[in-house]
Amino acid sequence: MSEPTEANATAGAGQGSESGEPAGSTAGRHVRVVLVDDHRMFRTGVQAEIGQTAQTGVEVVGEAADVDQAVTVITATRPEVVLLDVHLPGGGGVEVLRRCAPLMADTEQPVRFLALSVSDAAEDVIGVIRGGARGYVTKTITGTDLVDSIFRVQEGDAVFSPRLAGFVLDAFASTDAPPVDEDMDRLTQREREVLRLIARGYAYKEIAKQLFISVKTVESHVSAVLRKLQLSNRHELTRWATARRLV
Repeated sequence: MSEPTEANATAGAGQGSESGEPAGSTAGRHVRVVLVDDHRMFRTGVQAEIGQTAQTGVEVVGEAADVDQAVTVITATRPEVVLLDVHLPGGGGVEVLRRCAPLMADTEQPVRFLALSVSDAAEDVIGVIRGGARGYVTKTITGTDLVDSIFRVQEGDAVFSPRLAGFVLDAFASTDAPPVDEDMDRLTQREREVLRLIARGYAYKEIAKQLFISVKTVESHVSAVLRKLQLSNRHELTRWATARRLV
């Protein structure tokens, strides 16, 4: 049996519409989208994949590379859907959601968010969903499934990759949801990412290459993490992360 695709996790996937159009068809539909990701090449790739409005019905009306840019562009364009990366300079996707809360709450023209990230970590998924995102898919998603997911989010559906949906069910359906970790909450999304890689034994140069940042930036993030957690060195940091099962 083949593995389920990203779109298989959306509500009502595989069902035809009353008009006779197959599920996932974009015929006659239009959605305005903003892309938020700190990697320009990735934004360019997504734009090329889904931004052919005549074929997909998706119109990309803006792009942003960090939190401040994202809030400015989203506020100015008022798109129906925002494709939001989890790890962004300036506080991460959660900070964008926090600052755009009034737009999400607009009953006449709500702005809805779909997280699109390379991360499949449970804390990232739960964090942005608690922040108000309507779904979370990983960057392995196909262009066709991403377009389908965008339209479903526009219509108010919740959309998740199959495995990630389990994280959300576990966190929200159980009365024993994970408690808030105040220490982790002090860290930005990028600092958490660096923390996990440090704890897994990666060298600074390897982390820089993996995250597309400089070694100096990695050093700055590590210093910030040590300061916020009141730790002295990377060995203490590794023990701290291991105790919280972040490795």
